Amino acid sequence: MADRFLNPFFNLEYVRAIEDLGDDYYDQVSAAEFPEYILRFRNDRILPLLGLSHQSVEDEHFIEAFGHFPQNKCLALRYHGYQFGEYNPYLGDGRGFLYGQVRGTDGRLYDFGTKGSGRTPYSRTADGRLTLKGGVREVLGAEALHYLGVNTSRCLSLIETGEALWRGDEPSPTRSSVMVRFSQSHIRFGTFERLRYLKRPDLIKKLLDHVIEYYYPEIQNSENRYAEFYAALVERIALLTAQWMAAGFCHGVLNTDNMSITGESFDYGPYGFIPTYNPNFIAAYFDYGGRYSYGNQPYICRLNLEMLQVPLSMVISYLDLDAGLAKFEEHYERYYIQLMMNKLGFHQAHFPETREFVDKTLELLQETQLGYHDFFASLSENFNHGWRDESSLILENLELPLADWTTWKQLYHQILLQLPIEEMEQIRYRLQHYNPKTALLRPVIESVWEPITNENNWEPFYQLVQKIQTRE
Repeated sequence: MADRFLNPFFNLEYVRAIEDLGDDYYDQVSAAEFPEYILRFRNDRILPLLGLSHQSVEDEHFIEAFGHFPQNKCLALRYHGYQFGEYNPYLGDGRGFLYGQVRGTDGRLYDFGTKGSGRTPYSRTADGRLTLKGGVREVLGAEALHYLGVNTSRCLSLIETGEALWRGDEPSPTRSSVMVRFSQSHIRFGTFERLRYLKRPDLIKKLLDHVIEYYYPEIQNSENRYAEFYAALVERIALLTAQWMAAGFCHGVLNTDNMSITGESFDYGPYGFIPTYNPNFIAAYFDYGGRYSYGNQPYICRLNLEMLQVPLSMVISYLDLDAGLAKFEEHYERYYIQLMMNKLGFHQAHFPETREFVDKTLELLQETQLGYHDFFASLSENFNHGWRDESSLILENLELPLADWTTWKQLYHQILLQLPIEEMEQIRYRLQHYNPKTALLRPVIESVWEPITNENNWEPFYQLVQKIQTRE
């Protein structure tokens, strides 16, 4: 075991932000001990944000700090939430906890949050564990979203723990793991909803002041800071939703306890990337009514913001809350159109043809059922420098199902003609940057999980992670 005083994770400057709020918001808990500790993944790309280099951190440091959890106080946060539209007052951190908070080299506050670290007062009948496959899926999903430009938590480490778990949605017994998530905040919409349930406006106000101080410092000294916070949160959630939609990502379980107060995406269970453009795509097998389908995400995120008004109205007037929420559609539309134009190769979205061009793209993708990710990735390969000749403009080598691609190509051409010729290489760069070749579809995940479960062969997993991180 590494010397704890030489372990760079223990020498970080930890912040007591949540702990200083007081125990109205959390319970102190202890981590489980496990039969084994095998480091399966370490995210060296996060280390510079902690002021560390991969050369200075050994595998044993990860295991000691993020497997045994021996040093910091562990806090299981209390929260409620609306789950599939029904209020649930029996939630809280049930298989994880807040392990520590640190300042990144960028000056922002970050959390180390565990998943699979054992039972807490909110575990109910569950075992507080995480399957190894669940950990592998979250590592891949979080990294894929990060490199697609989505505001997301990421996995810092994944440790296999040597237990046999029984699950209804996996062949069992299945292997176990404990994961550490690196995120902006552990505070959820449901954290506020619980305080409203308890009729504690004083605790809501205290939590609001905390959130603004650490995550919205630019408005901290404003006289109307509470209303400005909600308006800023609405914009952040609108941006996040647009990022999901442009990335072709379906979260799967957008309950209010899975919505971060910072507008960050996190907690990846039955997520899925759409194989083709299909608004009815469902990621969670138990979402029988399609409440959290891919195309329903903008509506659900707005609805969750509206439901958050109920606890916030104990401190903020409904007039101010409604004024903030009224901007959601405008923010979402602006961000989504911009992101889709980025995927199509353009830096800006201010062309007369923009809206029609994006709509036509989606229409054709839905009509033809071309691979959503494959189509965008193929644009950079087929982009032709003979861009002033409409007939040879783009997609000349791409076999497309019969559809009205002529109008689409004409719109593309009209936009290109408004740009200087030196912009063409930048278009090719953006097509490559925003559309990596590797799409994290379910068969891809299964293709790396199969050798893990059958042969304990992790090489395909590591190769996939590398492809995602290098945008291949």
